Parts: sequence; structure tokens; C-alpha cells
Amino acid sequence: MNPAATPPPPAAGRFPLTAHGALRVPEVALAFWIVKGLSTAMGESTSDALVNSSLGAPVSVLLGFIAFVGALTLQFRTARYRAWTYWLTVCMVGVFGTMAADVMHVALHVPYTASTIFYACVLAAVFILWSRTERTLSIHSIDTPRREAFYWAAVAATFAMGTALGDFTANTLKLGYFPSAALFAGLILIPLLGWRFLRGNPVLCFWSAYVVTRPLGASLADGLGKPKNASGLGLGDGPVALVLTALIALLVAGLAVTKRDVQREPAAVSGAEAVEPSAVEAP
Repeated sequence: MNPAATPPPPAAGRFPLTAHGALRVPEVALAFWIVKGLSTAMGESTSDALVNSSLGAPVSVLLGFIAFVGALTLQFRTARYRAWTYWLTVCMVGVFGTMAADVMHVALHVPYTASTIFYACVLAAVFILWSRTERTLSIHSIDTPRREAFYWAAVAATFAMGTALGDFTANTLKLGYFPSAALFAGLILIPLLGWRFLRGNPVLCFWSAYVVTRPLGASLADGLGKPKNASGLGLGDGPVALVLTALIALLVAGLAVTKRDVQREPAAVSGAEAVEPSAVEAP
């Protein structure tokens, strides 16, 4: 991207709404996947702890939605990538995305099979519309308000679908939580090995791994928190959520200080360039 073509920063007092030319997401490296994995598990355990608390499901879902909208508003008000606002938004998507998937099953009595297919269709629709509109799905091209809106829509859909998929394997297929986690841990190796050894499309490999991190994290969180008679370890959803939140806070604090995950070089944003190996998005 030509720096000379970058528009000037917004005037004082104006709502920045994702400054054009400013990358809005972190560099995809090991720290990204660690925090992403923890956030998926934290979203699952926090959602279950709140829904099963004295607040009740309706109030918890409402609070989850308010927190999600609030975090997303903060993210859009920040003109470029900031570790705290970005990962806060991811975590709130994790909590509310879990609630959205669970509401379909618990309140509307939709089978996990149907809800998994539904959210998979929603995710596919987001990807198709995003690709046709922007000609790229690359995480290295999130530098305009519209692209960021597509990005967060895709993230929310992956969380909801991943939650339903994890419950489908654990409950509908009767695999249990830890065997489900082992299944998804194996599946996540496919895009990794495909990118590293078979020169797979980096964008496709990235989003494939991103989708699978959700059921993997959710299965692990359920395995730790759920009672032993439900194939869990019985540690409790609340304690698991608190420990995971603390770990995320420590890691994000480190990223905020070191800024090691800030993307330094904007990648090409054309549709043809977005699929080249130079735009590496390795899981």
C-alpha cells in the first residue's frame, strides 16, 4: 500500500470508525493461535457459568449481547489494531456466540445437527458475500470499515457454528468432551500440514484452522468444567472461566506492551494477490 495514498487521520472529535489504510487485526503467529484457543474455551465456560447462574438464561443472554455490542463498538472506535480492544471483542464474541448456539438448542429445541448446519450456511454466506464484495478473504487486508465488518461477521459465525459442532460430536454422537477435543485437534493439523508441506492456499488454510479452534476449545472447556457424570472433570464452569480469563489477560498484556503482534507490512489486497504464498497465514 502506498503511504502517500493513505488519507489523513480524522479530525479531532470525529468518530474514527476504522481508519482506511490501518490494519485492524494482529499478525498471525503462535501468540495469535494461543490466545484464540484460550478465548474459545473461555467463551464456552463463561457462557455456561452465566446461563446456569442465578441470573438465569434470559438475563445472561441479554448481558452477553450488550457486552458483545459494547466491545465491538470499542473496536470500531479504535482507528487501528490495539491488542486490548481486539481480544476483548474476540472474547465477547466467544461468550455471545456460545449463547446464540445454545439458545437454538435449549430454548428453541433445535437439534445440534440442524443448528450446526444452519450456522455453517450462515458462515458460508458471509464468506461468499465478503469474497464477491472485496475480492479477498485475507486477514492481511482488513484495512477498511467494510472489510472489518465482514471479518467480525465471519468470526461471530465461526464461534456459533463451532459451539454447535462441538456439542454435536460430544452429545449427539456420544463421543464425550475429551474424545471430541482429540478429534478436532487432529482435524486442525490438516490445514497446518496442507499449508506447510503441500503449498495449500494460505487463506483457505487459515480460515479452516480458525473454524476448528472453536469446537476444540469448547470441548476442552466443557471437559474441564462439566461434572464427571457428563464425561467431564467436574472443576466447574465458573472456576475454569476465571482461570482462562486470567491467562488471556496476562498474554494480551504482554502483547500490548511488546507489540510483537502488530502487522508491520500491509499485504496486497487484490483478489489475485490475496491467494499468493506471500500473504502467508499459517496456522
